[in-house]
Amino acid sequence: MPSGIVLGLATAVSWGSADFLARFATRVVGSVRALFGMQFWGGIFVTILLFFSRDWGHLFDGSGWQPWAWGILAGAVNTFAMLALYRAFEIGKLSLVGPVSASYPALTVILSLLSGEHLSAVRIAGIVAALLGVLWVAGGEKSRVNANPEQTSERIAGLGWAIAAAASFGVLFWLLGIRIIPRTGAVATVWLIRVTGAILTFAIMLVKKIPLRIKSRQTSAQLYTMGFFDTGAFALSNLGMRLEQVAAVSVLGSLYGAVTVALAATFLKERIAPLQWTGIAAIFLGVVLMNF
Repeated sequence: MPSGIVLGLATAVSWGSADFLARFATRVVGSVRALFGMQFWGGIFVTILLFFSRDWGHLFDGSGWQPWAWGILAGAVNTFAMLALYRAFEIGKLSLVGPVSASYPALTVILSLLSGEHLSAVRIAGIVAALLGVLWVAGGEKSRVNANPEQTSERIAGLGWAIAAAASFGVLFWLLGIRIIPRTGAVATVWLIRVTGAILTFAIMLVKKIPLRIKSRQTSAQLYTMGFFDTGAFALSNLGMRLEQVAAVSVLGSLYGAVTVALAATFLKERIAPLQWTGIAAIFLGVVLMNF
């Protein structure tokens, strides 16, 4: 198997594993503290990476303030997206909110079309499949009979947060592709995303008077691992795109939702309605089609 394909698969496993761990951390310390921990540790990891690689992009080459501004904008959008995603993990079902959040390429492709890019019939089919999948996943959750109406309401709310995360990620990756990475640099953008995210989430914690210290060593270890996996996925994806076609690696990386579904089904024994399985399959099919 080509090394680029292996790195693409490793990217999906890394992102999927980070999301799986987020389900546990968010339910112990909440979405804001969990996100701060992930961003903080992720920032340390990518700083170490940049220290050895010295790939600071356009941050210190005399390009002025614009590369910094674009990178900070990416960090702000990503922070909102991650807060929505972690909130979805906190109150929703992992095997459902994971695939829904992974449907973000639908919006990215639509925005690219509006920016002047050509949209093939295959990509149009992918958008339709992904959007139908989201509707089927949400509809299947509403149709499930649950003895606890409050729990059912929370699960539906979790899907709402997952949709918000997907929309935010869709805008983010569109901006990354057409504006931010060319002006800031690939790894440098990841560094600014992590630093900006850590600062913003820390500010939210101060305003809400959320304690910084986490007493549980297990949760601390989960946050440390989440930061490593999430940041490592970016590095694996970038390296894979140097060795293999970008489309191939993108497809493999965007299938991280499949990893969360597999882990949730294996370790959490989460039950999924038949309509929701159909929706999950449609989302994954849509993601694949939109990358052709």
